[in-house]
Amino acid sequence: MERQDYLYELEFSVRDYECDLLGIVNNAVYQNYLEHARHEFLHSISIDFAKMHEKGKDAVMVRAEIDYKFPLRSRDKFVVRLNLQRKGRLKFIFDQDIYRLPDEKLILKAKVIATCLQNGRPVIPEEIIKAIEKKLQ
Repeated sequence: MERQDYLYELEFSVRDYECDLLGIVNNAVYQNYLEHARHEFLHSISIDFAKMHEKGKDAVMVRAEIDYKFPLRSRDKFVVRLNLQRKGRLKFIFDQDIYRLPDEKLILKAKVIATCLQNGRPVIPEEIIKAIEKKLQ
């Protein structure tokens, strides 16, 4: 199977405290991995959440669909890879996959839908649109 191209990837290692009594990563922890990878991706294209918040604009997750395929265990190394697409005027979809390293075993597939809020209303700030469109070219 040919490896899919991704816009961004970030490597991690599982820490002992992220595992449950079964010795595998707790399901909720995967959302932290996914969120951290999204934030690092956005930072890599010069989108700063703190500065946005100071301007009254906040990025928020609207929906997450996660398909767990295989568990990670303590000390496993893995990579979170992502792609991004625009959905309409107000949303972005992050397609994110987690693979164990070095064998590239698929661990998880996720679809995360996000938007921004300004004064409680959905809006995609122009600086985000420009940064993402530049990356997608």
